[in-house]
Amino acid sequence: MDTPLSPDPLDTSEAQILLQLGFGKPLVAAMAERAARYGTTIEQELLGDGWIDPDAYYAALARMLRLPYLSQVNAEGVTDVSHLDSQLVQPATIRLQHARQAPVTVIVPEARRVPMILGMLNRLPDLRHSLAVAAGSTVRQAVWKAGAPRRLQQTIGNLFENNPKYSARIVLWGRQGFYTGVGVTTAALGTLIAPSLALLTLHVLMSSLYFISLWLKFFAIRYCREPSQPILPLPEKKDLPVYTVMVALYREATVAAQLVATLRRLNWPPSLLDIKLVCEADDRETIEALEALRPGPQFEIVKVPPMQPRTKPKALSYALPAARGEFLAIYDAEDRPHPDQLLEAYGRFAKAPQTLACVQAPLIITNARASWLSALFSLEYSALFRALLPMLARAGMPLPLGGTSNHFRTAVLRKAGGWDPYNVTEDADLGMRLYRLGYRADNVRHTLEDAPTTLKSWCGQRTRWYKGWLQTWLVMMRDPRQLVRDMGWKAFIVFQLMIGGMLVSSLAHPFILLFFFVTLVAMLDNPATDIHILAKTLFTIDIVNIFGSYSAFLAVGAAAMIHHEKKLVGWRWVLIPVYWMLVSFSAWRAVVELKTRPFFWHKTQHQPHAQAGPAKSARPYSHPQNVRVPR
Repeated sequence: MDTPLSPDPLDTSEAQILLQLGFGKPLVAAMAERAARYGTTIEQELLGDGWIDPDAYYAALARMLRLPYLSQVNAEGVTDVSHLDSQLVQPATIRLQHARQAPVTVIVPEARRVPMILGMLNRLPDLRHSLAVAAGSTVRQAVWKAGAPRRLQQTIGNLFENNPKYSARIVLWGRQGFYTGVGVTTAALGTLIAPSLALLTLHVLMSSLYFISLWLKFFAIRYCREPSQPILPLPEKKDLPVYTVMVALYREATVAAQLVATLRRLNWPPSLLDIKLVCEADDRETIEALEALRPGPQFEIVKVPPMQPRTKPKALSYALPAARGEFLAIYDAEDRPHPDQLLEAYGRFAKAPQTLACVQAPLIITNARASWLSALFSLEYSALFRALLPMLARAGMPLPLGGTSNHFRTAVLRKAGGWDPYNVTEDADLGMRLYRLGYRADNVRHTLEDAPTTLKSWCGQRTRWYKGWLQTWLVMMRDPRQLVRDMGWKAFIVFQLMIGGMLVSSLAHPFILLFFFVTLVAMLDNPATDIHILAKTLFTIDIVNIFGSYSAFLAVGAAAMIHHEKKLVGWRWVLIPVYWMLVSFSAWRAVVELKTRPFFWHKTQHQPHAQAGPAKSARPYSHPQNVRVPR
């Protein structure tokens, strides 16, 4: 029996149109093979990898169709109708209104549909007077501008208006303000009426809460000794979905080249990558730095109109309606994710139930040698991302996500309401909200990141984090009984230990030290037989709290590190007590800012990594010399 011949990849309407436009047979055949492997079209492969200039390509299609070509579309002529944002995801057609002439429908034709369009125009030749052709990027630019006012209002108000219980727009909600006032008034009166009893009560309360929250870190030490989960084999690069990558940037011109070079190294077909570089519209320096790099067709610079609150989650939420991907990853400007991270995240999603809404990549600090702050920061991140969070994920507990290297199911992210534009630690809030809604999170390959090296930058960043954790705790605790019903008792306790315990230990640390030294002096001044059992007990708990917290910080962080990382930290672990006092300072500063400027975003300044490749590694979008561009 004869073996059936495989179909000729050039024997399709799409291939024939491309050949008529002047593309060579070898190039079309190669792109057809890639399209068959990735489940795309030949046209998508040609456009997605920068083989051709979109303007030249669509102008050639317009000439073939004998339709006018628009290199620019006046956004003022685009009516902001419902579902206009669908053209950001898949630009196909928009309608332009003119004051003195008939409306024009602008189309983004696909090569495979050109024969159909030609047949329609031959049957209805008068249609040529009301049609025009534009590139997809041109249509998107017009849609971004036309819908900006409405989109901005939706970004700021949607979560608050549709699910106000999840929004941090109101700092203290309902009874929270009343109970806070009662608590502060009672504490002040108690201190005035019975200062000794008030201080003793405060001592007992703080020491007990501090001691309880410490146990979560000891469990993390045990987790580090367990065998790690094997890394799953990467899925084949075949029939992959579109993957959106979002990076929110503000005043990041200095790291623009490093960022583009890093994102170009992601191991994912360029035709299936949707990279959004989300910038504030008035940040001209960053936008111009990115445009000068000409990063490629898979990149899109999204310009967010300036409006309060000026936060990262607001910028990300503004760009979310345009996400084309089935999955969506978030990175920071200074991040250097593992090239296979998207593949591993997709493989994890593909093998998991639909309740897995997010996977988090551990962040590894690479500049620990730069300063004592970055050295201790690396210990802290090691403990959090390689011990504590994986332990919680394995146990099916809620994860306070880090602000970067998160991968989401896009549909679930939209269903959950996206990011809260008013929460300045947006992903910790989102991680808790997703858990309440019945979703879970997991971990994948690492992302490299540099820690702040100056005290000003470190304190600003840490203040923002603690302010956001306070916002998250207040939002979650608006109705504790409902929270228990949503999460279950076990997860509720973990939430209190993770978020509440972190806040309590940071705020209480100076007082625990003060109580320790006051009690020590009092014990030295009195015979051992005269010391009350309560004083001895509290003194013992304070010793465990102070030295236990320092020891756990060092032990958990070091246990998850490789030998080289420990060498980078070196002797600077002895400065952990100083680091903890700075943490406490930032936490108290966050409490003050929660009242005075709750939505202020402390900007962390970033610099290119010292070992990063040169700017030329960000290959500019250009035409290969041996490829013929349609004329």
